[in-house]
Amino acid sequence: MSPKQPREASNLFAAAGMEQDAPHPLPDRLRPRTLADVVGQDHILGPDGALTRMLETRTLGSLVFWGPPGTGKTTVARLLADATELHFEQISAVFSGVADLKKAFDAARARRETGKGTLLFVDEVHRFNRAQQDSFLPVMEDGTVVLVGATTENPSFELNAALLSRARVLVFHSLDTAAIERLFANAEKIEGKSLPLDAEARAVLVRMADGDGRASLTLAEEVWRAARKGEVFNAEQLQAILQRRAPIYDKSADGHYNLISALHKSVRGSDPDAALYYLARMFDAGEDPLFLARRVVRMAVEDIGLADPQALAVCNAAKDAYDFLGSPEGELAIAQAVVYLATAPKSNAVYTAFGAAMQTAKQGGSLLPPKHILNSPTKLMKSEGYGSGYQYDHDQPDAFSGQDYFPEALGRQTFYDPPDRGFEREIRKRLDYWARLRKERGRS
Repeated sequence: MSPKQPREASNLFAAAGMEQDAPHPLPDRLRPRTLADVVGQDHILGPDGALTRMLETRTLGSLVFWGPPGTGKTTVARLLADATELHFEQISAVFSGVADLKKAFDAARARRETGKGTLLFVDEVHRFNRAQQDSFLPVMEDGTVVLVGATTENPSFELNAALLSRARVLVFHSLDTAAIERLFANAEKIEGKSLPLDAEARAVLVRMADGDGRASLTLAEEVWRAARKGEVFNAEQLQAILQRRAPIYDKSADGHYNLISALHKSVRGSDPDAALYYLARMFDAGEDPLFLARRVVRMAVEDIGLADPQALAVCNAAKDAYDFLGSPEGELAIAQAVVYLATAPKSNAVYTAFGAAMQTAKQGGSLLPPKHILNSPTKLMKSEGYGSGYQYDHDQPDAFSGQDYFPEALGRQTFYDPPDRGFEREIRKRLDYWARLRKERGRS
């Protein structure tokens, strides 16, 4: 051995020692060592949880973990491999391509020949395209790998039906207050000191974590770094130091659809306070105000309808006001429209009637309207009876002829059934009045 070799070896050992002594982030130091240490997912890891039951059989099928960031998906996958004595292999769909998948599959096949199975964990699995997702099917079917995919997106929309049919979807929940507090307690135990926060500030820190366990520990570490000896932060100081964590919200992902759904249903449920809250959440997250204005217009026609005919005008005016004023002043116009809709009488009668009419139109085919309401511009059409017997309503008593306007083969239909509230109470009176006249004139 040359004199240089021992020196290189000693440098390697020194580097290894330095790596062991290097500081690790708090989330890494508190990473669960067993499945029992995982917090916030008792519905799958508790005594009667889906994974608990699965592990009791010592067998593991392919799985898809669906949930927000920081809820333990990667950690649980790694611990599952340990519990079932499978080799853990991790790839990310963000950085991997077809060549990487082939390499992973070949390695799993070779491992299988030695009697060792493979748990292949695929992070962000929804980012693989359809063809790449299909490449998993053969190795899942023949047992080469146990696939565990992790996704923050709805698997029903983002993953192939063929892949989903071969895997069980397990939903990971955002961590609740109790789970975040458990993480803080564990962190305080590891650090040997309490978080320098008063009760209100501690509650604010929990909210800042936004259900993300990894983020909660990162925030806690930032608090300890910022605090001077003996200093205890209140809520205002905490927010100034941390500059608050941005909300988890992706305008192209589930967060977008969850919040717009919550806004729409709060309006439909006549709760202006909840509606304003969700509207504010979306504004705060950077949602396009014109997208919200368009959705508000839809609410006006879908959920208020003719119960308050002014609703549509108010919403269109709010859209125009935003176009004129821009942000942030124009956002108030949209908020005003939301409150108007939430407090307006509700009716989906026109929405329902239009749906029923569309269905009847599709099922009925190309039925000819009754001849008496058809124009007759030619002699042939007149001879065929087009326009014969038509009664001009303005020339009739009460400006109402009561004629039947439906195709004869279809018969009279009723689609619109206005409720007895809002302006539609008046519409109901008109319809009842015309129905009475029609009956009196023998045309019902």
